[in-house]
Amino acid sequence: MTGDATAVLRLAGRPVAEYAWRPDLPAALAPRPYLHPVRTLAGTPVTELMPASHRHHLGVSVAVAEVDGANFWGGRTFLPGHGPAWLDNQGTQHHQRWLRRTDEELSHTLHWTSASGETLLTERRDLTARLLGEDAWALGFGFTLTNATGRELAIRSPAVHGRTGAGFGGFFWRAPSGPGGRRDVAPDAHGGHAPWLSVGGDGWTLLFVAATPATRGDRWFVRTRDYLGVGSSLSWDTPLILPPGESLRREVVTVIADGDLAPGAIAAHVAVIAP
Repeated sequence: MTGDATAVLRLAGRPVAEYAWRPDLPAALAPRPYLHPVRTLAGTPVTELMPASHRHHLGVSVAVAEVDGANFWGGRTFLPGHGPAWLDNQGTQHHQRWLRRTDEELSHTLHWTSASGETLLTERRDLTARLLGEDAWALGFGFTLTNATGRELAIRSPAVHGRTGAGFGGFFWRAPSGPGGRRDVAPDAHGGHAPWLSVGGDGWTLLFVAATPATRGDRWFVRTRDYLGVGSSLSWDTPLILPPGESLRREVVTVIADGDLAPGAIAAHVAVIAP
């Protein structure tokens, strides 16, 4: 969007991802930094930004449905006994300071601020790009969230409030939803604890790997029916309670490949990323 401040990840001189680190977005979308477009080495986009059906889906981002009542997902908030409702509770993730900014690595700090202006969480975010071969590269996405308040913070998904299967909130990737035989390779991925899963489209494959033990303890959120989206959920059907001053760290590495990934290639990538 006009007014975005953007950094670019490059491999071998080619831009592979653009990172809007200070986006110009309306409050209803829960403004936050995001990656879009992310491309294969051949230049095929594998993210979507603000699609008509879900305007608050922003490429690749960290989006959480509820932190202490604040909505950092965007759009409506799910209320028990009522369903989705528009509330003036959308929070914002504000860039604070760059720690590292190169062609292959972006690290910065952020504040997660409620609609009332209170900083609930501080974050360190680390993005890396690594070449894997002639037709694949790896995007590392790690984040550390720290409770910046003097009270416990509850991180919740809509499923915590009774919306079955809606355990989303955390790392989230909105992929292109056009035709092309999208598929879910890992068995029973939605709601499961698989160490990896893979989805694909017309001429591309995304392999998501939970890169740390803590991340592997989270469940996957996978949507393939109405749109193609993959997330690693911080809170599936029970709240995640973060005490004052305490932190959590998560990391997902995504292999972005042109064409299909054979089972042997998937196994080899997973073995390197999460041995």
